[in-house]
Amino acid sequence: MYDERLTVPRSWWLLPIALGLTFALILIRVSGPAALIGLVVGIAAGAVAISSYGSARIRVVRGSLVAGPARIPVDALGDAQALSPAEAAAWRGRKADPRAFMLLRSYVPTALRVEVTDPTDPTPYLYLSTRSPMKLAEALEDARRGART
Repeated sequence: MYDERLTVPRSWWLLPIALGLTFALILIRVSGPAALIGLVVGIAAGAVAISSYGSARIRVVRGSLVAGPARIPVDALGDAQALSPAEAAAWRGRKADPRAFMLLRSYVPTALRVEVTDPTDPTPYLYLSTRSPMKLAEALEDARRGART
Protein backbone atom coordinates (compact mmCIF):
# COMPACT_ATOMS: atom_id res chain seq x y z
CA MET A 1 0.00 0.00 0.00
CA TYR A 2 2.72 2.47 1.00
CA ASP A 3 6.49 2.15 1.38
CA GLU A 4 8.97 4.98 1.93
CA ARG A 5 12.64 4.89 2.87
CA LEU A 6 13.93 8.03 4.56
CA THR A 7 17.34 8.22 2.91
CA VAL A 8 19.86 10.92 3.79
CA PRO A 9 20.64 13.68 1.29
CA ARG A 10 23.45 12.95 -1.18
CA SER A 11 25.63 15.70 0.28
CA TRP A 12 25.80 13.77 3.59
CA TRP A 13 27.88 11.10 1.86
CA LEU A 14 30.81 13.55 1.95
CA LEU A 15 30.94 13.12 5.73
CA PRO A 16 32.48 9.60 5.64
CA ILE A 17 35.20 10.91 3.31
CA ALA A 18 35.92 13.74 5.75
CA LEU A 19 36.04 11.26 8.63
CA GLY A 20 38.46 9.02 6.72
CA LEU A 21 40.71 11.96 5.87
CA THR A 22 40.67 13.04 9.52
CA PHE A 23 41.74 9.57 10.66
CA ALA A 24 44.45 9.52 7.99
CA LEU A 25 45.81 12.91 9.08
CA ILE A 26 45.88 11.80 12.71
CA LEU A 27 47.70 8.56 11.87
CA ILE A 28 50.15 9.96 9.29
CA ARG A 29 52.57 10.68 12.13
CA VAL A 30 52.66 6.95 12.92
CA SER A 31 53.31 5.72 9.39
CA GLY A 32 52.00 5.77 5.84
CA PRO A 33 50.29 2.37 6.08
CA ALA A 34 48.63 3.40 9.35
CA ALA A 35 47.30 6.53 7.63
CA LEU A 36 45.95 4.40 4.77
CA ILE A 37 44.26 2.05 7.26
CA GLY A 38 42.80 5.08 9.08
CA LEU A 39 41.46 6.42 5.79
CA VAL A 40 39.75 3.14 4.91
CA VAL A 41 38.40 2.52 8.42
CA GLY A 42 37.12 6.10 8.73
CA ILE A 43 35.31 6.00 5.40
CA ALA A 44 33.82 2.57 6.16
CA ALA A 45 32.67 3.54 9.67
CA GLY A 46 31.16 6.80 8.43
CA ALA A 47 29.38 5.03 5.57
CA VAL A 48 27.90 2.44 7.93
CA ALA A 49 26.68 5.18 10.30
CA ILE A 50 25.12 7.24 7.49
CA SER A 51 23.53 4.17 5.94
CA SER A 52 21.99 2.95 9.20
CA TYR A 53 20.64 6.41 10.03
CA GLY A 54 19.10 6.67 6.56
CA SER A 55 17.55 3.21 6.59
CA ALA A 56 14.36 4.20 8.41
CA ARG A 57 11.26 3.02 6.60
CA ILE A 58 7.57 3.83 6.83
CA ARG A 59 5.19 1.20 5.47
CA VAL A 60 1.50 0.48 5.53
CA VAL A 61 1.02 -3.28 5.15
CA ARG A 62 -1.73 -5.77 6.02
CA GLY A 63 -3.66 -3.50 8.34
CA SER A 64 -0.59 -2.15 10.16
CA LEU A 65 1.57 0.92 10.10
CA VAL A 66 5.25 0.04 10.37
CA ALA A 67 7.37 3.09 11.20
CA GLY A 68 10.96 2.32 12.05
CA PRO A 69 10.88 -0.16 14.96
CA ALA A 70 7.17 0.43 15.72
CA ARG A 71 4.32 -1.69 14.36
CA ILE A 72 0.84 -0.34 15.09
CA PRO A 73 -2.49 -1.79 13.89
CA VAL A 74 -4.39 0.80 11.87
CA ASP A 75 -7.52 0.29 13.98
CA ALA A 76 -5.58 1.78 16.94
CA LEU A 77 -4.94 4.96 14.97
CA GLY A 78 -7.16 8.00 14.64
CA ASP A 79 -7.04 11.07 12.45
CA ALA A 80 -3.95 11.77 10.37
CA GLN A 81 -2.86 15.36 9.84
CA ALA A 82 -0.38 16.29 7.11
CA LEU A 83 2.05 18.90 8.42
CA SER A 84 3.65 21.65 6.36
CA PRO A 85 7.31 22.45 7.05
CA ALA A 86 6.34 25.22 9.51
CA GLU A 87 3.79 23.03 11.32
CA ALA A 88 6.24 20.11 11.40
CA ALA A 89 8.87 22.34 13.01
CA ALA A 90 6.35 23.40 15.67
CA TRP A 91 5.40 19.77 16.44
CA ARG A 92 9.10 18.85 16.68
CA GLY A 93 9.64 21.69 19.14
CA ARG A 94 7.29 23.64 21.35
CA LYS A 95 4.13 21.58 20.64
CA ALA A 96 5.83 18.20 21.10
CA ASP A 97 4.61 15.78 23.75
CA PRO A 98 7.44 13.75 25.34
CA ARG A 99 5.23 10.64 25.30
CA ALA A 100 4.78 10.76 21.51
CA PHE A 101 6.47 8.32 19.16
CA MET A 102 8.63 10.33 16.78
CA LEU A 103 10.28 8.95 13.68
CA LEU A 104 12.12 12.18 13.10
CA ARG A 105 14.60 12.91 10.34
CA SER A 106 15.89 16.49 10.30
CA TYR A 107 16.47 16.47 6.55
CA VAL A 108 12.77 15.79 5.76
CA PRO A 109 10.83 19.06 6.19
CA THR A 110 7.27 17.66 6.08
CA ALA A 111 5.59 15.17 8.39
CA LEU A 112 2.40 13.35 9.31
CA ARG A 113 0.87 13.48 12.78
CA VAL A 114 -1.38 10.52 13.58
CA GLU A 115 -3.52 10.30 16.71
CA VAL A 116 -3.34 7.06 18.73
CA THR A 117 -6.85 6.03 19.85
CA ASP A 118 -5.93 2.89 21.82
CA PRO A 119 -6.90 3.66 25.46
CA THR A 120 -4.24 1.28 26.81
CA ASP A 121 -1.42 2.98 24.87
CA PRO A 122 0.13 5.99 26.66
CA THR A 123 1.39 7.36 23.33
CA PRO A 124 -0.83 10.31 22.35
CA TYR A 125 0.26 10.51 18.71
CA LEU A 126 2.85 9.48 16.14
CA TYR A 127 5.03 12.06 14.45
CA LEU A 128 6.40 10.63 11.21
CA SER A 129 8.82 12.52 8.99
CA THR A 130 7.72 11.81 5.44
CA ARG A 131 8.25 13.35 2.04
CA SER A 132 4.65 12.44 1.06
CA PRO A 133 2.36 13.15 4.03
CA MET A 134 -0.82 13.19 1.93
CA LYS A 135 -0.06 9.82 0.29
CA LEU A 136 0.72 8.28 3.68
CA ALA A 137 -2.53 9.66 5.15
CA GLU A 138 -4.47 8.22 2.21
CA ALA A 139 -2.76 4.84 2.60
CA LEU A 140 -3.65 4.79 6.31
CA GLU A 141 -7.27 5.64 5.52
CA ASP A 142 -7.41 2.91 2.85
CA ALA A 143 -5.92 0.39 5.29
CA ARG A 144 -8.39 1.45 7.99
CA ARG A 145 -11.32 0.97 5.57
CA GLY A 146 -9.93 -2.43 4.55
CA ALA A 147 -9.55 -3.50 8.19
CA ARG A 148 -13.21 -2.65 8.91
CA THR A 149 -14.52 -4.82 6.06
